[in-house]
Amino acid sequence: MAPIKIDEENCKGCELCITICPKHILEIDKKKLNSMGYSPASILDEDACIECTFCAQMCPETAIEVFKK
Repeated sequence: MAPIKIDEENCKGCELCITICPKHILEIDKKKLNSMGYSPASILDEDACIECTFCAQMCPETAIEVFKK
């Protein structure tokens, strides 16, 4: 299981999670659009995630969940 789950349907692509991530492993997936017309965030390297939960705390849409191993 991935340490981060991003609800692509609720993500508005605000990039707040990207700016707060200390490992710089999140990006906006410009190749995808959700039903609202936004490009959602995606994780680049699941293994590099340190499960700090900063991204989930910063997300105004609560579209991110972080699971501890």
